[in-house]
Amino acid sequence: MLLLTATTFAAAGGIHYQTPMLGAMAAEFGAEAATIGWVPTLTFSGFLVGIVLLVPLGDRIDKRRLIIAQHCATIVALLAAGAATGVATAAASGFLIGLCACYAQNIVPMVAELAPPAGRGRAVGTVLTALFLGILFARITGGIVAAQLGWRWMYVLGAGLLTLIAPALLARLPHSTPKTTLAYPELLASMLSLARVHADMRRVVAIQLLLGICYGGFWATIATMLLQTHGLGPQVAGLIAIPGAAGVLITRPAGRWLDLYGAGPIVRVGIALFIAAYAVFAFGVWWVAALAVGAAILDCGLRATMVANQTVVNSLAADARSRSNTVFGVSVWSGNAAGAFIASSALAHSGWLAVCAISALAAALALGVQLRSMRR
Repeated sequence: MLLLTATTFAAAGGIHYQTPMLGAMAAEFGAEAATIGWVPTLTFSGFLVGIVLLVPLGDRIDKRRLIIAQHCATIVALLAAGAATGVATAAASGFLIGLCACYAQNIVPMVAELAPPAGRGRAVGTVLTALFLGILFARITGGIVAAQLGWRWMYVLGAGLLTLIAPALLARLPHSTPKTTLAYPELLASMLSLARVHADMRRVVAIQLLLGICYGGFWATIATMLLQTHGLGPQVAGLIAIPGAAGVLITRPAGRWLDLYGAGPIVRVGIALFIAAYAVFAFGVWWVAALAVGAAILDCGLRATMVANQTVVNSLAADARSRSNTVFGVSVWSGNAAGAFIASSALAHSGWLAVCAISALAAALALGVQLRSMRR
């Protein structure tokens, strides 16, 4: 568990270093808000493609081989991003980072396999805590390093962190037994069958897609919004991530509550926090502190819903956990990618309040899906 949590922490940062640095990247490349928005959009899209095409292989081959190969490829992709010469190359490098860095999505089903059923929520909550801490670390250090050394150095330091962990992975990462012998095309097609058979999976997909729009939209636009509205640079954008530590504190308790009370109450409360967060974000046009307060509320809502829904998904089919986790990841990251595009466009054409209105509507729809499933 120590090695798996450390690896998850390091892997999580790859696609999030960019978040507080987008304003600095836009200034260096002379790009507008809508143009620089392609960097997070393609980064999240690459992560989504990796989840769809690579994570399902965890059911067919040894997860150890898959995780180590992607770990090494991520190092190369981060170095390529640090050498980007324009928005196009930065976005292309971001796509490669996302494609390679999705291996944390195979660590979660590995943990679910190792944990006893009665403690599965707590175990998944532990590794997701590392995942969220890695995201928090990436956003804070990304802003600080970009302000002090330049944004390119953050990618170099991220590659160095992964390089330090690589020897431990080679020496200690456990092997896993393949769960299926399906050919690769059949393996991918079987994910549709999983969603068709399990109503809980369909509910989770809809909710996480909508919440992903909310979450991805905020973090894809916050750096640009701070620069344009308040004249604040990447260091402040990175510091906005500090309140996300409040969400990390929710993760393990949410796992324990899940083991005791089930997923429904946790998901409802989590979605309600999303709606509350965007009500607070709306005041960010006039009051910068509202963005920090809203970020804390948003992260708490995300942690609660993800722990509950991801544990549910990984409990539906014991012989298809990597594929189940793929379906979950697709819903999350397609939402993030769509949210990055929608929010960047909304910010460029209609301003910050339009971003808040769109995201609040998406969260309200997610709450409707959850309540409808309860009535049925």
